[in-house]
Amino acid sequence: MGDLKGQIALVTGGSRGVGKAVVLTLGRVGAVIMINYRQNRPAAEAALKELVAQGGSGELFPFDDAEESQVEEAVKKIVDQHKKIDILVNNAGVTSDSLLVRLTSEDWNRVIDTNLKGTVHCTKAVCRRMIRERYGRIVNLASVVGQIGNAGQSAYAASKAGIIGFTKAMARELASRGITVNAVAPGFIDTDMTARLPEKLREEFLRAIPLARFGTSQDVAEAVSFLAGPGASYITGQVINVNGGLYM
Repeated sequence: MGDLKGQIALVTGGSRGVGKAVVLTLGRVGAVIMINYRQNRPAAEAALKELVAQGGSGELFPFDDAEESQVEEAVKKIVDQHKKIDILVNNAGVTSDSLLVRLTSEDWNRVIDTNLKGTVHCTKAVCRRMIRERYGRIVNLASVVGQIGNAGQSAYAASKAGIIGFTKAMARELASRGITVNAVAPGFIDTDMTARLPEKLREEFLRAIPLARFGTSQDVAEAVSFLAGPGASYITGQVINVNGGLYM
């Protein structure tokens, strides 16, 4: 993990779970963190307080990444204040688990809008500035579900598979400008989102994981931090699997 002192990082969905771990991990190596959240301000404030307590610094930026105008307004504000954005971590995500025949159009659209379109909106807004600076690190949160599928998670799987394809396309578009674009695909990580899965399904996943444990948010954050740092300067268009061997 390299020194990110003075670099400005925007982390979407940074108030809890994997996003919060990314905020704290990037903060520990010197990045100034712009913590995005959509609704849960108390959780975002708690994350910022913890960041400051460990010697880091950051600010809160409430916006819905599914709304392009909100994203553009927030990015403009960050650039006006800090003159640049060096790192973007597209982490914000939701799921709506149901068999397709029972899944409403509203639920499908909500997952695609937040996970996939949100990643597109943030990347588009931030990369304009990165192109001018001829430097940038973009890390997108995908999922093992986008690689192997999962019954009852068609919308989530589609959104995460889309992120993988988008990551590779953007890596090719932006490479000549000194910008790397990679994805991290977590497996079964103990978070609020996965805690809602039925116990029987959790047990099935555990049996399928060669390392015989569920991952932690910190496991994912370490991979994100590496890709955001100087040690990953020759890595782009890649999907880093953090899944305990669930998918190889």
